Amino acid sequence: MSEQRVLLVDDEEELRRSTAQALELFGLAVLTFSNADHVLELTGFGFDGVVVSDIRMPGTDGMTLLQKIRELDAEIPVILVTGHGDVQLAVKAMREGAYDFLEKPFTPQHLAGIIRRALDRRSLVLENRRLRAVAGKRDDVEARLPGRTQVMVDLRYRIRAIGATDADTLIIGETGAGKEVVARGLHDISSRANRPFIAINCAALPDNLIESELFGHEAGAFPGALRPRYGKFEHGRGGTILLDEIGSMPVDLQAKFLRVLQERVITRLGSNETVPLDVRFIATSKVDLEAEVAAGRFRADLLYRLNVATIHVPSLAQRRSDIPLLFLQLVREAAARYGRDDMEVPAEVISAIAQRDWPGNVRELRNAADRLVLGLDPKPGETGGPKDGAGRLADKVAAFERNLIAGEIAAHGGALRPVYESLGISRKTLYEKMQKYGLDKKLLGPEHLLQDDRDG
Repeated sequence: MSEQRVLLVDDEEELRRSTAQALELFGLAVLTFSNADHVLELTGFGFDGVVVSDIRMPGTDGMTLLQKIRELDAEIPVILVTGHGDVQLAVKAMREGAYDFLEKPFTPQHLAGIIRRALDRRSLVLENRRLRAVAGKRDDVEARLPGRTQVMVDLRYRIRAIGATDADTLIIGETGAGKEVVARGLHDISSRANRPFIAINCAALPDNLIESELFGHEAGAFPGALRPRYGKFEHGRGGTILLDEIGSMPVDLQAKFLRVLQERVITRLGSNETVPLDVRFIATSKVDLEAEVAAGRFRADLLYRLNVATIHVPSLAQRRSDIPLLFLQLVREAAARYGRDDMEVPAEVISAIAQRDWPGNVRELRNAADRLVLGLDPKPGETGGPKDGAGRLADKVAAFERNLIAGEIAAHGGALRPVYESLGISRKTLYEKMQKYGLDKKLLGPEHLLQDDRDG
């Protein structure tokens, strides 16, 4: 097993250094950061460690970092620290998923004790996931990319097969379909999981600084370069570099990047010395790169070199029957992320969700789930607000079963045979449960009843 690490984030240099030294005396491996910018590059489903962050920092503060980490993996322990004695903030942090909360000043022994318990918990989480995967149960890939349609089954198979290799990979898919989720999945199940994951948006790189951003520079390489600087490629050594929307990379830079791919070395601006580069490259594109090659906007040799392995991410239009169950999962995740109670989604909302087109794909569907949970959606979903209190287990199970059946009926357009076959229950049992949950009148119009008669 890789060494467990503590990522310590604090903008106060003296406190950051002294805390790290004290923790190292307790046998803990610590990486320090003056801000939160690079912390997310080292966290993910495969991260075997703990994050300790000051809560009040310029830029990305501790609460925002907590939220972003929970979006990657809700079970990474995050310990937040403040010097402001804010009890309400502590309660808010705990409600939003912080592992623990410390007030300055604290003793190193106290912090080390909390970290050790958090590391034990993280190890248990990762071991349970590994055992579930070995036993053929739902694993991390399926948790992040759920769906019963064949295109999703095939997608998960390719991720598991390609992720275990070190092959450079090209991911193709529409906007919002989940290309970066796939890239993260490839990284997290690879041998590089505990190394950096650097995401670079090729469309957002400034033209005048693009080479410096990627390759780094020496002091004096250009006006304003007062000291040497690592580029993003070098910063990602040992890990994975995601080139998001690589079709937007300028043509003149494509030639230099091709050399990096072929030789696995870089040369900083202002230097003649090459630097070895041990990274895996993953590129994404929402456009047909072969068409870009034909139009002269993308190098053919770069496409062939990138295209060692290709993964196509299906749009929601290609897996419509997954939409209801995916929406329910996104609602549960949003409720947990915003510290809300579980909510029962009305059957008519699920039906409407299943019938809508989603040109923005999973990203648009996730936004709809967030709005529903926050009570911002003016659609009929407002009637399904959070339930008072946590509720009994039997009530939660019943609500889940009702939503599951409603989603399946909506996904299959009211035809019941594929519903009871996919759920693994008899036709009689399905009718009884529909009657129990009052689903027959809400989801089935006359034309659907006729369809069901033909199914019989």
